[in-house]
Amino acid sequence: MVTKKRLDGNRMNLKDEVVSINRVTKVVKGGKNMSFAALVIVGDAAEGVVGYGSGKAKEVPQAIRKGIEAAKKNLIKVNLTEYTIPHQVLGHFGSGEVLLKPAPEGTGVIAGKTVRAVMTAAGVQNVLTKSLGSANPHNVIKATFDALTQLRDRAEVAALRGKSVDEL
Repeated sequence: MVTKKRLDGNRMNLKDEVVSINRVTKVVKGGKNMSFAALVIVGDAAEGVVGYGSGKAKEVPQAIRKGIEAAKKNLIKVNLTEYTIPHQVLGHFGSGEVLLKPAPEGTGVIAGKTVRAVMTAAGVQNVLTKSLGSANPHNVIKATFDALTQLRDRAEVAALRGKSVDEL
C-alpha cells in the first residue's frame, strides 16, 4: 500500500470553489429543522494540489467554511505534464465514472461543472473529460479524485519497469 504524505494546506495559496449547496430538512416533533450541506473544492493551480470537503451547518457561510477546512485536510498532489495530464485514465466511485483524456495545448478544460471545478483547481489547462453514470456531485468528485490519484509520471513508470526514462 502506498503511504500518502500529508500536504500542509496552510502554506499554500489555495483558492476555493463551492460546487454545490444542498438544503436539508429534518422533520422533528416540533416542526422542520433546516440546515445546509456544502461541497467545496480547494486547490493551488501553481503547485498542482487539489482537495475536496463537505461541510454541514445551520447557515450557508458556516457550511462553506467547514467544507473548506475539510478540503484542506484532504489534499492530493496531481502528476501533470506542462499543460495537461500524462495519460488517459478512468476513475470510479459508486455508480459514478469519470474519464480523463489528455488534450493538445489550446484545447482548454472540456468538462461538466463538477469536474471542471476540480480540473481548474488542480491547474490542468487542457483536458477532455466525460462523466459517465451518476450525476451526483459527491460521486462525480470522488470518481475524479480516484482518476487523479491513478495518474503516473514518466519517472514513476520507468522505475516500475526497471528502465530509464529515456528508454520509455
